[in-house]
Amino acid sequence: MVYDRELISNGNPMEAVVGFSRAVRVGPYVCIGGTAPVGPDGKTVGVGDVALQTRQCLEIIKAALESAGAGLGDVVRTRVILTDITHWKAAIEVRKEYFRDVRPVDTIMAVDRFVNPDWLVEIEADAVIAGWGD
Repeated sequence: MVYDRELISNGNPMEAVVGFSRAVRVGPYVCIGGTAPVGPDGKTVGVGDVALQTRQCLEIIKAALESAGAGLGDVVRTRVILTDITHWKAAIEVRKEYFRDVRPVDTIMAVDRFVNPDWLVEIEADAVIAGWGD
């Protein structure tokens, strides 16, 4: 079976510069790459506050899913990437608000830093649209 490939953009000017999409949908599958805590003005949201940054990342992911015809209920995997692993509880408390009932699999990991040193967290998500093609 051959599926069309749909590129989802949120208008980030770096998409064209770097050659990435906010999300890619192929059939029922939606993949959302590393999502940083950036506001519509291009500035970091919640500098120094991992909970606010996590919420911003998840709101961007939610919007990308909706643009792809999916929703938070379709998420099957998340990856929470932190610059300081001791912040994992604060990040997961926010993640839990979005996925308490969905309960996708999750990976929590730490990296040395992100492209922007103000970012404390990035989040990735994968979704499968339930009932697609029925």
